[in-house]
Amino acid sequence: MVPTPEQDKALVVFQDKKIRRVWHNEEWYYSVVDIVEVLTDSPSPRQYWGVLKGRDPQLLTICLQLKLPAEDEKLRSTDCVNTKNAFRLIQSIPSKKAEPFKQWLAQLAQDRIAEIENPELAQDRVREYYSLKGYPKDWIEKRLRGIAVRQELTDEWKERGITEYSDFAILTNEITQATFGMSVSEYKEFKGLKKKNQNLRDHMGDWELIFTMLGEKATADITRARDAKGFEENRGAARREGQTAKNARTEVEHETGKTVISKGNFLGLIETKKTIKPE
Repeated sequence: MVPTPEQDKALVVFQDKKIRRVWHNEEWYYSVVDIVEVLTDSPSPRQYWGVLKGRDPQLLTICLQLKLPAEDEKLRSTDCVNTKNAFRLIQSIPSKKAEPFKQWLAQLAQDRIAEIENPELAQDRVREYYSLKGYPKDWIEKRLRGIAVRQELTDEWKERGITEYSDFAILTNEITQATFGMSVSEYKEFKGLKKKNQNLRDHMGDWELIFTMLGEKATADITRARDAKGFEENRGAARREGQTAKNARTEVEHETGKTVISKGNFLGLIETKKTIKPE
C-alpha cells in the first residue's frame, strides 16, 4: 500500500516515543530532531542537533528540508533523513539505544519491502492498527475498502499531472464539500476534532464512509472515462462526482428520515496496549 499525500498516520513509535515522517520520492523520510530525542533523551533535542551538525557539517549533506507538523500543528520545514542516512546519523550519536533503534529501523524497511511484494500484509497491519484502537470489526472493513478506493483515486490524479500536496488537499476538499456540504476542516470542527493529526475518516460512521467512498470512486472512474488533464479539469470532475454522492446521500436520508451526517466520533475508544506501526 503506497502512502497517499493525504495520509495522516505518518507517525511511528519506538519505545513509546513518536517519530514524525513524511513520504517523499517514493520512500519514508524521518525527522532528525525526533531521532535525536529518542536516542539521547535530551530535553532540548533541537539544540543537541544544532551542536552535532556544527561539529560535523557532513551531516547536513545527508538531510533534506521537508515539511512536518510542528508542535503548533502547522507544517514547518525540518531536517529529515531517509532510512539509509538514518543509519549514518545514528553512528554519530553515542547512545545505548543505538543498536535496538537500528534493528527497529531495519524492521520497518523489511516490512515495507514485504508489503510491496504482498499488499495484503499492509492491509493486515492496518486492520490490526484499527482493531487495537478499539474500532468495530465491520467498521474496519469499510475503512479498509475506503483506503483502497482512495488509493485508486490518488493514483489516477498522479497520472493526470497532480503532484503537489496542496492540490491533492484541494481536490479532496471539493469532493467532501459537494458530498456533505462542509469542507474537511469544517467537518472536523463539526465532529469536535481539534488536533491536526486526527483523521476525519477515522471518525466517520458507516454511511459517512460509504458516501465518501462513492464520491471518490465516481471521481476516479469519471476522471478516467473523460481523460481529465491537469488541475482544473480534475477539480471539475471532483465537484461533479461529489454532487453525485450528495444526490445519493439525500435520497437515503429522504427514505430513512434520518441524516447520515453525524457529530459522532471515536475519540472515546479504549486502545489496547501494544506497540504497532500504523501506516
